[in-house]
Amino acid sequence: MFELKTFFLFLVTALAEIVGCYLPYLWLKQGGNAWLLLPAAASLALFAWLLTLHPTAAGRTYAAYGGVYVFVAVFWLWAVQGIRPTVWDVTGSLVALAGMAIIMFAPRHA
Repeated sequence: MFELKTFFLFLVTALAEIVGCYLPYLWLKQGGNAWLLLPAAASLALFAWLLTLHPTAAGRTYAAYGGVYVFVAVFWLWAVQGIRPTVWDVTGSLVALAGMAIIMFAPRHA
C-alpha cells in the first residue's frame, strides 16, 4: 500500500508542476492571457508543498520524482497537447518509472 500511495503522491506532484509550467508557456508562446500566471503560481506553490509530504530524504524524493515527472510529461504530451507519443517516448518513460521504483522501494539498511 505504501508503494501505491507514494506513486499517487508523485503523480499529483507532477501534475501540479506541469500545470504550473504549462500555463506560463501558454501565455508566452501561445498568446494566452497574463491572468494564467495566477493559477500557474498557485500550482507551483502546491507542487513545492506536495514534495514536502514524501516520507523519505529530500534528495531521494527529488531523484525518484524525476522518473514520475518524465512519465506524466509524456502522458501530458498526448492527453493535453494531442501529440501521440512515439514508442521511444513510452519506452523512455517506462525506464524512468523503473528508476523511480528502484530508488524509492529498494531495501534499505538503517
